[in-house]
Amino acid sequence: MTEKVDIFDTTLRDGEQVPGCKLVTEEKIIIARKLEELGVDIIEAGFPVSSPGDFNSIVQISKAISNPTICALSRAVEADIIAAGKALEFAKKGRIHTGLATSAMHREHKLRMTADQVLEKAAFCVSLAKQFVDQVEFYAEDAGRTDNEYLAQVCQVAIDNGATVLNIPDTTGYCLPHEYGAKIKYLKDNVKGIERAKLSTHCHDDLGLSTANSIYGVINGARQIECTINGIGERAGNTSLEEVVMILKQQESLKLHTNINTKLLNETSKLVSYMMNMPVQANKAIVGDNAFAHSSGIHQDGVIKHRENYEIINPEDVGVNASQILLTARSGRAAVAYKAKLIGYELTKDELNIVYANFIKVADSQKEVLEDDLKKIIDNSL
Repeated sequence: MTEKVDIFDTTLRDGEQVPGCKLVTEEKIIIARKLEELGVDIIEAGFPVSSPGDFNSIVQISKAISNPTICALSRAVEADIIAAGKALEFAKKGRIHTGLATSAMHREHKLRMTADQVLEKAAFCVSLAKQFVDQVEFYAEDAGRTDNEYLAQVCQVAIDNGATVLNIPDTTGYCLPHEYGAKIKYLKDNVKGIERAKLSTHCHDDLGLSTANSIYGVINGARQIECTINGIGERAGNTSLEEVVMILKQQESLKLHTNINTKLLNETSKLVSYMMNMPVQANKAIVGDNAFAHSSGIHQDGVIKHRENYEIINPEDVGVNASQILLTARSGRAAVAYKAKLIGYELTKDELNIVYANFIKVADSQKEVLEDDLKKIIDNSL
């Protein structure tokens, strides 16, 4: 028996905050429909008070989408919350995501509020949002750097005023995984009535730990992960949807699952990359061009003999047709023979030795030997 983890996708909100990634409403609807097909549980569609365009996008996405909950972001400001409530009027399932910062750093240097004032504001924003929607998610910004005892007090106030989800963001990507996991566990153990709300992770990647922190969060009791396609987002980005989903799928010992159709991950990644003009790095886990590519002779030989020697994920499970064997100067005879067979050549051992000697000469002079190159090498060698 496994427990479900909700996938909260914020590509259209946090992801769109990346410079140059601005989308028009029609483009947002295309991505939202793909996210619905992918199987995400919640789509954070935007920040409605920020602009008329964002407000309209949330309205139109709410009309276009049937299954996922549509979420609108707000600050702990009356006008924000009212705008969010109005923008979600047509949502089949709507959620207002409201809150404010909780760390001593932010209270002193950004909000200029006391700890008690933050508690009062938390009660205010949740209770107001509850007048518009049943689902209210409270975020404690910079929770990663917030003292756990005070954070529990804030969460207690949010639950007491009707919050159904508690978002515990590592806003600056500061936490180490064991610290973030312990923070989630502390809240599970110390907030009265915590069973009435779902704990959520929202981790940034400033130190490259967003995926690890999110996983440690769900191991310790969180049941929602906030993430983006390709890990796009502010600064160094957000938790990568494809990474956490595949970790939960592959690591069966965790006994956690999602509703994501993983076979659509690759095409969803490509759609978002294209529409947001954000290239995916070649070595990106799961969806990078090199994620299932092999150029080292030792690895190639192992993959050819048995794919799982070097691939813990079947490429087809994430929508990639097959592994790639790339011929380079690091490739061995096994890879050359394998690629030769694919283009119609059954080489004997002696023939392979001759072809390989000529192959290495060519491979040393260029980055990759393509199929046409290999055909010429074979024809000129035999």
